[in-house]
Amino acid sequence: MRRRAPAWVGGGARGLAVTYLSLVVLIPIAALTTHALQHGLGAWWSALTQRESLSAIRLTVECAAAGALVNTVLGTATAWVLVRDRFVGQSLLNALIDLPFALPTVVAGVTFYTLYGPRSPFHVNITGTWVGITVAIAFVTLPFNVRAVQPMLEARSFHAEAAAATLGASSARVFRTITLPALAPAIITGTGLAFARALGEYGSVVFISNNLPYRSQVASSYVYSLAVSGQVDAAAAVSVGLLLMALFVLVSVNIGAQRLAKSQ
Repeated sequence: MRRRAPAWVGGGARGLAVTYLSLVVLIPIAALTTHALQHGLGAWWSALTQRESLSAIRLTVECAAAGALVNTVLGTATAWVLVRDRFVGQSLLNALIDLPFALPTVVAGVTFYTLYGPRSPFHVNITGTWVGITVAIAFVTLPFNVRAVQPMLEARSFHAEAAAATLGASSARVFRTITLPALAPAIITGTGLAFARALGEYGSVVFISNNLPYRSQVASSYVYSLAVSGQVDAAAAVSVGLLLMALFVLVSVNIGAQRLAKSQ
């Protein structure tokens, strides 16, 4: 019989987890929120709803949504290929999926600026456009979609799909009515994580966006501009706004994915 671990082991692990979470996440967030609200809710709302702030946030949300939706399709397709197919270089492709996690985002930004900037070897210049920002965001957030769907595909036996195909259902109908609903919770989770991550992306977009106010300035660049110009309170206010948006998205996605999984 397996021996149970002493009670102090479980208590120590919980205490260590709470301490680490507090130091790394809770205390910094509390300090940021306190700083943003030190002049009251009115001052926080005023800083958040400035014309330049709203323009940067709107562009960020639009590009984050576009990048997340692109990766919803391409990430799911990539996960399907990695799980269902066998080909030369599959291990390399599987490793490259995690490259955006390991690669400093500013390196990705410089790379995209070199490839698709004013001196592009392909004669394609997308700097200062929402397309360039979306491409950079899609690169950084791709692993979220792939790694969310891949384990779900690996755990499936596909017996239901085989039975439906035997009964005469087409491949498109099998995927639409059986496979896709089963993968929906994982797809929603990956899309939500990608979108929330993209809201605060800075390194990969700072070069290719050109940081032009009211045109190609994303929220993270706007926060940085406020901070370096001495407007720390305004920078904290916008940061808290982005934090609340990301938290809302993550909670909503988590609840939606759990309910969808239970309904199946």
